[in-house]
Amino acid sequence: QVQLVESGGGLVQPGGSLRLSCAASGRTFSTYRVGWFRQAPGNNREFVAGIRWSGGSTSYGDSVKGRFTISRDNAKNTVTLQMNSLKPEDTAVYYCAADIGSGRWDGWGQGTQVTVSS
Repeated sequence: QVQLVESGGGLVQPGGSLRLSCAASGRTFSTYRVGWFRQAPGNNREFVAGIRWSGGSTSYGDSVKGRFTISRDNAKNTVTLQMNSLKPEDTAVYYCAADIGSGRWDGWGQGTQVTVSS
């Protein structure tokens, strides 16, 4: 199994930036993808960004393309989400999860709160 811990959330004004970190432990050698998701109160869980552990290819949700960047450091077992030009609608709890090759997301962390408000 893979365990993930998110950190880096906080309160930021519109237009500001935050950097989230996802630290992985456990069976990280089995990880195929790591993804960031978010969920705001009353909303469904939304895909934000994903990265393949080995090749590093990335994908993004339409709402964050051009503003967010996902990256990984395989040696440190961490995945970073750099969030720029933040908008109030980015306010949510952000989670990371791992896909070990089954196509299912697993190892959900506790989440970190991101609040964008003036």
